[in-house]
Amino acid sequence: MQRIGRSALVPFVLVLVVAGAATAVLAIGNSGSSPKLPGNAKKEAPANGFVGGTLTPVRQPVNLGQYRGKAVLVTFLYVHCPDVCPAIASALRVVRQQLGPEDSKVQIVAVSVDPRGDKPSSVARFLSQRRMTGQMQYLVGSAAQLAPVWKAWNVGSQRDSTNPEFVAHSALVYGVSGSGKLMTIYPSNFKPADIEHDVPKLAAS
Repeated sequence: MQRIGRSALVPFVLVLVVAGAATAVLAIGNSGSSPKLPGNAKKEAPANGFVGGTLTPVRQPVNLGQYRGKAVLVTFLYVHCPDVCPAIASALRVVRQQLGPEDSKVQIVAVSVDPRGDKPSSVARFLSQRRMTGQMQYLVGSAAQLAPVWKAWNVGSQRDSTNPEFVAHSALVYGVSGSGKLMTIYPSNFKPADIEHDVPKLAAS
């Protein structure tokens, strides 16, 4: 896999599943009819000063080690998405703008749900159009490389049979703490002010 971010393509070195036998992947759980969430987590009401819904348990580590000490916002997108993906990317840009000096405490990571359509050139164009070049790491790869990540995070990726350019997928934003714990969750139509509020707390957690 590759990440497309600041200005050039670099080899993919960031994995979104934990390494090692003891904590092989974020476990998959199911709580009744509620959507499955990563880490066998359940969404609870906001707590501990967060605005975003908190996830319990929060003890599962996520291997985003190079961003320790920062809040990491993880989402799943594709560039040909007609509605929700551009909206999420644009709202995350607003978050970074509103953070001001606190912006240094956050890293945004998007993972492709469309290995066929998300090519380096199209992703670079998507980021440029939303003024997110250098503001978001966008991870692309083959279906074989991405499928384990989708599974670990309980993210669906189903191509539309009538319009194969479109992909049905989960559209959430996950907040990972500075110590590597999956802690908060935000809907696709989140208010930028909510994540802005939570970033310093996530970074310090």
